[in-house]
Formats: sequence, structure tokens, C-alpha cells
Amino acid sequence: MKNTPLSRRERQKQRQRREIISTALALFSEKGYHNVSMHEIAEKAEFAIGTLYKFFSNKEDLYKAIVTEQSEKFHETMDTALAAADDEIEQLQNYIRAKNTIFQENLAFVRLYVAESRGVSYNLKAGLDVEMRGKYYDLLSKLAAVFETGMENRRFKKIADPYHLAVAFDSTIISFHLLWLDAPEKSAFPDNPDEILNIFFKGLINQ
Repeated sequence: MKNTPLSRRERQKQRQRREIISTALALFSEKGYHNVSMHEIAEKAEFAIGTLYKFFSNKEDLYKAIVTEQSEKFHETMDTALAAADDEIEQLQNYIRAKNTIFQENLAFVRLYVAESRGVSYNLKAGLDVEMRGKYYDLLSKLAAVFETGMENRRFKKIADPYHLAVAFDSTIISFHLLWLDAPEKSAFPDNPDEILNIFFKGLINQ
């Protein structure tokens, strides 16, 4: 069944919504969530203020749309990275590369969320947290399945619960990203995914 082509009006509405979200993200990232008004977003995007309210009931609703859409895009990318190979080590390499690419290509959003995730209203943050935790736990489960399959195929030693390995693995990558975000001149992110993999695959203690 073919999708019905969107009308010119629907395409225009989608374009307007994308422009509003893009403008809001840029302003939030530059000035902080609390220092930007809907009127400023409308002026920067060159839309009447009423156009913004056709799409979003208020600034919190707009912020939630940004976070939700970015989160969905991130997790789709990570799912694709894990599904792109059958070999467990290659899957982990793809995971690191994809997460690094997402981080570098979406710095405006990353900076916004890290800086403002505790600054928006409690009710909004609680709703976002529940939704994003669900997606994150789902991703961790898929990552854990890679470790579990690797153990079953005797690629990996059974040194820990696969889910715990997934948590440790992903947390290591996130730590590198946050350090780089805080001080890029001191904490360069490894270009070669094997540098991170070796933390897990190479024993620290000399036998």
C-alpha cells in the first residue's frame, strides 16, 4: 500500500514545525531554556507568535518535542548500528562509532539537555525521564544481548552478567563523551573504537 502524498499545505506545516524546533534548539543551547521566550523564538524563526502556538501549547511543550524527537532519532540510529553486523565484536565497534557520531553531530542538543535537564519543570522532567528511561533500558537490553550471544558463541568469557556488562560498556562511552564536552582540549574522544573495547577485552592485570 502506497503512502498518500502530502498536500502542499501539509508539507508547509511540516517545514514550519521543523524550522521552529531548529530555531528553538539553537536559542535554548545558546542562552539556556529559562532565558528564551516564545516571542523570541517566533521573531528569530520569522513567524508570527500565533504560528508557534498552532504547533506547541507553550515553551515546555516545545522543549519536550525537541527532547522526544532527538531521543527517538538517537535510539533508531543505535538500533541500526547493532543490527548492521552479526559478529559480536563488530556490533560493539559499530555501537561506539554510532554513539560518537551522534554526539558530535548533535552537540547543540547534547549541551542543552546536559545543562537544562534539571532546570525545566518537575512535571515535564518526570514525563521525559519515564519516556527516555524506557528507551534507554530497551537499548541496554539489546546491547546485553550482544554480550550474551558472544558468551554463547564463546567469543567472550562469562565474567559477569551480560546486562551488567552492557551498563558498564555504555557508561564508559558516555563518560568519555562528557569529559570531552567539559574539556575537549584535555579529553579527546578515541577515534578508534578498539581503544574503548580494549578496556574490556584486554586484562589489566599481568598474569
